[in-house]
Amino acid sequence: MLRDALPARREARRQLVGTLFSSLGRGLTLPFLFIYLTEVRHLPGSSVGLAIGWFGLLTLLLSPLGGALIDRYGARRVVLPALALSSLGSGSLALVGTVWQAFAALTVCGLGGATIWAGQNTIMTTLTSDQERQRVFGLQFALLNLGIGVGSALAGSVVDVARPGTFQFIYLADMLCYAGPFVILLTMPQVGRRLVRDEPAAGRRASGGYAQVLRHRPFRRLMIFSVLLTVSGYAQLEVGFTGFATKVAGASTRIVGYSFTCNTIVIVLAQLLVIRMLQGRSRTRALMTVGALFAAAWLVLGVAGYVDGRDSVVSAVGVIAFGGIFALGETLLSPINPALVNELASDELRGRYNALSSMVWGISAVIAPVSAGPLLAAGLGGVWIVLVAVGCLAASAVAFTLRGLITAEQDGLPAPAPAPAPVLSHA
Repeated sequence: MLRDALPARREARRQLVGTLFSSLGRGLTLPFLFIYLTEVRHLPGSSVGLAIGWFGLLTLLLSPLGGALIDRYGARRVVLPALALSSLGSGSLALVGTVWQAFAALTVCGLGGATIWAGQNTIMTTLTSDQERQRVFGLQFALLNLGIGVGSALAGSVVDVARPGTFQFIYLADMLCYAGPFVILLTMPQVGRRLVRDEPAAGRRASGGYAQVLRHRPFRRLMIFSVLLTVSGYAQLEVGFTGFATKVAGASTRIVGYSFTCNTIVIVLAQLLVIRMLQGRSRTRALMTVGALFAAAWLVLGVAGYVDGRDSVVSAVGVIAFGGIFALGETLLSPINPALVNELASDELRGRYNALSSMVWGISAVIAPVSAGPLLAAGLGGVWIVLVAVGCLAASAVAFTLRGLITAEQDGLPAPAPAPAPVLSHA
């Protein structure tokens, strides 16, 4: 099954190894940044929150510029410096001692992180055929989660707030993990070059760029789907899910951790099976199913909160089951969404398409906490559950309307067989 999902080209397989390296480093540090800066470096929580928010805002603002640079100079010339900056920024965090140093280190991280994902997706698209691309993006997502899960588990067994050196160690290790994909791409000099050599004609120049991408109706519809799904799904995990699970459902932090562990296990075990199942099936139908699964996960979490105080076991099971159900939706989304984005994109504007697609995460990260925090603080957890579930179902409805805007091939369906030629009678 794994062999079927692997890309044919060796360069693409090496890119996947690079993804595993970087995700391992990401897992080492992902859960611990706020704890490290406040409890180990003793920086004010409000200042740390602003610094982390600045990192998110910076990556959001720079993403469009990154997409334009990828199209103009090639993904290689953008991704290599971005990986170097991310490595430098992560290593700098190990030496942070003041608020301004934290801002400086996270600024360097933001300068790198703004373009890496769009650039790597662009590179992977050029290294895979139309037939295998969907499978490869799914495998990439599974490796990403595997690396984050292993990295988080390793870091959790090492770090200790009473020993600052343990936190410095994981940030230095993260710096080295970024060196993995950097070296891999550096040793493939022909990978990631500019896709279109010739300058566009004068008549096309005025209508190019992001304006042309945003005029693409099927892509606009896909972006509406992505924003709805991400705001109501992924972006709610950090604040909404953890807040509801602990404050409304009464789950301990250990149960919340088990839910994330369940999520990772389901993704790693199910992704290859889902990849095979999706071959030759409608992509828009799969996206509709993602919205339904995310909505079902939120409703299960709502039930966990409703029974709290009467059956703590059911509550705990509901919180953990949320992670597993949500993961099933992720295994459908991860191969489909980037494959469809790049199916709709042209080579001239592929970097911009991928940049706008990655911007959805930044936009959602701003909107989601604003919607979840006040509702949970006001004791309106049930209202919040209904809103996010309805948002996921609205995303499913948008995916349904997308089907009529794309071709059968773009939808992932086999091309229709040509009609037989009429038989001419010579009688």
